[in-house]
Amino acid sequence: MKEIPLIFIVGPTAVGKSEIGLALARHLNGEIVCCDAMQVYREIAIASDKPSTEIRAEVKHHVLDIVSVTQDFNVARYRQLASSAIENIFTRNKTPLIVGGSGMYMSVLLDGIFEKNISDGSLREELTQQASVNGLGVLHERLKVLDPQAAEKIHPNDTQRIIRALEVALTTGEPITKLQPKREGIWGKMPIKIFALNRPREELYQRAEARVEEMFAKGLVDEIKQIASLPLSVTAGKVIGVPEVIGYLKNEHDLSRAKYLMKLNTRHYIKRQLTWFRRDKRLTWIDIVSGQSAQQIAGVIAGLID
Repeated sequence: MKEIPLIFIVGPTAVGKSEIGLALARHLNGEIVCCDAMQVYREIAIASDKPSTEIRAEVKHHVLDIVSVTQDFNVARYRQLASSAIENIFTRNKTPLIVGGSGMYMSVLLDGIFEKNISDGSLREELTQQASVNGLGVLHERLKVLDPQAAEKIHPNDTQRIIRALEVALTTGEPITKLQPKREGIWGKMPIKIFALNRPREELYQRAEARVEEMFAKGLVDEIKQIASLPLSVTAGKVIGVPEVIGYLKNEHDLSRAKYLMKLNTRHYIKRQLTWFRRDKRLTWIDIVSGQSAQQIAGVIAGLID
């Protein structure tokens, strides 16, 4: 009996992953494991473009509506929940489809994550304060001394990763780049097929901008108004749509400006997604031609799986 492969459907925002993943799940009697950093939040449905309750009733979705916007959610938690869901789907002889646009979530499943309990809140606070007072460049220069490899890989403006790398180096006495190779994922342990979807860049941007307009038409402002007074976690506060609409609600800018910022930030996010996915040579790219339906693309992918 042929072993069921684990299938990834990834790609940038607005490329059509959800529709194609759904069509493929129907074709393969599969279930979807979401690979999306935004859809984990219960209170955010429009901004995260979640599948409807009708779709979820037809095809089971996992790692969706997991936490409140007041709670942080990290890659270690995602890996744990997604791995458990995948195992559960396999035990019922169904096909797991990992569908979404988070390259980091994809990577932690495939390659694992360094999970040793290294956390020093006071040190992190001190480093954050240093960055605020002296500038991030000072911390990046310090990282060059402690972990040159990490400093080379981490952008000088990436506050979170610079501080994390320094926290690990200063707490353990070892650079994070030396510790990370000890991580382990599912790659090589089972048959895995990874498909990355793409469209012409301008078409992708047009689809993304149309989706932003659709979100506002569906009631995005009211959705964000419901959470604006809550103590949002750092991760929830970064969901595209949240800061832009909160700025509008606080009269920092008008509605047209909020839409403009959402469209601009979505474009930037698409660029980052494509950069991440293109670095991984294990992906099979599917270039979608304008006019192709989700069913047609799902058929192409199904043919590549057999």
